[in-house]
Amino acid sequence: MLLSSLLPAAFFLSASAASLTHRSATHHEHRILQRLPSNEWFHPRDHPVHQLFRRDADTDGIVYPDVGSSTWAAAYPSSTPDTSQLPAAWTAALNAAVGAGNIPNVPVSSQPVPDTNPVYPDGYDPTGPDVCSGTYKCRIPGNVWDAPDGYIGTGFDDGPTSASPALLDFLEANNETVTHFMIGINIISEPDSFTRSVELGHDIAVHTWTHPYMTTLSNEDVLAQLGWTMQLIHNSTGGRLPKYWRPPYGDTDLRVSAIAKEVFGMETILWNQDTEDWSLTETGGTTAAAINASMTTWLTGSKTPGLIILEHELSDESVQAFEAAYLVMKSNGWNLQSVAQLAVAGQSPYQNALGINDGSVTPADIIIGEISATLSATLSSTTTSSTTSSSAPTKTSSQSATPSQSVASSADNSSNSAFSAWSRLSVGKSVVYGAIISACVIFL
Repeated sequence: MLLSSLLPAAFFLSASAASLTHRSATHHEHRILQRLPSNEWFHPRDHPVHQLFRRDADTDGIVYPDVGSSTWAAAYPSSTPDTSQLPAAWTAALNAAVGAGNIPNVPVSSQPVPDTNPVYPDGYDPTGPDVCSGTYKCRIPGNVWDAPDGYIGTGFDDGPTSASPALLDFLEANNETVTHFMIGINIISEPDSFTRSVELGHDIAVHTWTHPYMTTLSNEDVLAQLGWTMQLIHNSTGGRLPKYWRPPYGDTDLRVSAIAKEVFGMETILWNQDTEDWSLTETGGTTAAAINASMTTWLTGSKTPGLIILEHELSDESVQAFEAAYLVMKSNGWNLQSVAQLAVAGQSPYQNALGINDGSVTPADIIIGEISATLSATLSSTTTSSTTSSSAPTKTSSQSATPSQSVASSADNSSNSAFSAWSRLSVGKSVVYGAIISACVIFL
């Protein structure tokens, strides 16, 4: 009789503990369902960069407006961001990075002729080691240009758009996961496709707020273009922050890539082949036949290095160009994988560790509902300590794409956030409840 009365109480205590841990592990009340337990595209919960985006100092346990609502959209710039409205935390992090000498003093480029490659002041070589412009195909160490041998790193720029639903339908039908390099104002205008991309388990990356040539912008304007896009994604995916970004037109340099990495913890992903599919709907642009010919050449050629092909979800025509090439990719033995997942592969033997070869293991950030796995990873984090840290080796074209994973802000090198403490507290409650339950059973 006593046993029968205790069992419901034990179940209640266990469920309560799981509920507490569930809420602390996800931060937000709204759900983001994912098809796959992919955590490659966003930073772990206690990465220091989260301190720049949380709106509650302790747990960020607030409810953000529903994605797509007018309240949700009203919180963000309607066009080019006004740098006078930058959050103080972002500006402080930028100033700290500049003061520490982590942002190279590369001059801002200019465009004497609109929509042409930016140029630098006299005496600055865009391909030289003091500038290293992505527009001019200079490769900054750590930036990702190539996929591993035999792989195609799949991703699409400029979404979400009216063409995105057809692309998502095709990807879902073929069980493919890709990286969407998204524009902030496009997320505002196409919230349903954004939400569906997340729900299907695709990886989300930053493609700036309004798609400018980034090297033509001041440090503060670069900060705004990246930061507002990250804030929007953070507030619309249950608190996730992207690890990766792609510069529009490939236009980055040592200064711009350093701001992305040192302030926001983001690595830069570019490409080694370009379909020019964005121009399919432009007068004098490329054609489906031209893209087919290029794709056939690339896909039937060498698999060293692997391919990262610049493609867009910008129009029905660009989506159809990918669909036409898909069978050629598969029939020629290529392995397709989301480019964000390729970029992160092999970075660390520790799940979500901030270091490369060692470091404190942080809680696994997985799909909502996987409570037992989250608990296991969180418990692991309380017993694993960090002693040293190291940086990733320089990637060569024959190696897997593995950019270094560094602490985001030089102003905050601690990986222990208030959320980590709250997680450990919740797990502690769960352990106590479990001990009570066990004691009752043994007593009986």
